[in-house]
Amino acid sequence: MTNWWWIRHGPTHQSNFVGWSDVPADLSDVDGLARLHDHLPNDAVVISSDLIRCVATADALQGGRERLPHDDQLREFHFGDWEMQNFREISESHPELTREYWENPGDIAPPNGESWNVGAARINAAVDRITAAFAGRHIVAVAHFGVILTQVQRATNMSASSALGFQIDNLSLTKIEHMGGDDWRVLGVNHNL
Repeated sequence: MTNWWWIRHGPTHQSNFVGWSDVPADLSDVDGLARLHDHLPNDAVVISSDLIRCVATADALQGGRERLPHDDQLREFHFGDWEMQNFREISESHPELTREYWENPGDIAPPNGESWNVGAARINAAVDRITAAFAGRHIVAVAHFGVILTQVQRATNMSASSALGFQIDNLSLTKIEHMGGDDWRVLGVNHNL
């Protein structure tokens, strides 16, 4: 089995849609980071999205673990024209599209952005590539809210709207096992240490 230890990056304190914008993480919770570091397997490889909030969080958790190059395919969903706007601004400029995007995630995309299905396909391809390269290993992956939810969706075969019902806190752990082929299972979601 290949064990994925998904960690959501440290908080950004943004109240806007932050997808591909490169905003830093607040990593001042050194005790929380230490607890998380100590909980992760020492023989794991560590990978992250290439955005600085994930890179810095992964660096803080790495310790003596092998660090893999950052992967831009593990980025958050691309919010296009909605990037760095708040929900009120978006719902005023695109009221029906905004509602559809959240209530029926799938093929609905923000203007110049990516839909759930397009983002999930990008992320799943990256996870498949990394799983094949490190089969049978522990993989600590520091990523984003949406990225982690796509993997919960994949492992449980639930709808995207059901996956969006899960909470994924900053610096929380979601553990998913790949048992081979198309067989995945979720061992825990949003565990806070």
